Amino acid sequence: MGPGPAFHVYLVPKASIRSSSDLKDAKFVDLGGLRSFKGSQRYAIPPGVNPKDYQTVIIWCERFGVLIPPADLTTAMAAR
Repeated sequence: MGPGPAFHVYLVPKASIRSSSDLKDAKFVDLGGLRSFKGSQRYAIPPGVNPKDYQTVIIWCERFGVLIPPADLTTAMAAR
């Protein structure tokens, strides 16, 4: 169970999300419930989802419709 009431981790194909209104009409991929607000965590990307198509990861409180500060994603380049 996560650290609060229904916090979920979402991948969103839209950059620079800073408020709940930025999510209007945005599609997302639910990676599951947030496990903790501390430490590193790993979430499986569902088959058929290309991470390169998503620019932001957010934590969303489903119960209260509240956005926790998001993180913009960058694509790591392969070492040469």
